[in-house]
Amino acid sequence: MKFSLTFAVSAALASAVLAPSAFASADLAQKKNCMACHAVDKKLVGPSYKDVAAKYAKDKDAVKKLAEKIIKGGSGVWGPVPMPANAQVSPAEAETLAKWVLAAK
Repeated sequence: MKFSLTFAVSAALASAVLAPSAFASADLAQKKNCMACHAVDKKLVGPSYKDVAAKYAKDKDAVKKLAEKIIKGGSGVWGPVPMPANAQVSPAEAETLAKWVLAAK
């Protein structure tokens, strides 16, 4: 009994440390002003995160592509409204945000 409880606690702690928290990533998206143009489940100025996740679901390079787009901006993929560059977002933050967006269900 003691072993299984210790194992369960260890597994829970490991997953909390190794996997980025959805809450923390939502806070990061808010802090970096992503939520001014995007929402998880509906189109605002830009596409919803669920739509982005669906579009890139089978793309093995999606994290890299989205992280780059978060930093540099882009246009034409989702219509005529361009996404501005976000120079205030570091590469590590952009990767965290991209992974969070791709996990949207």
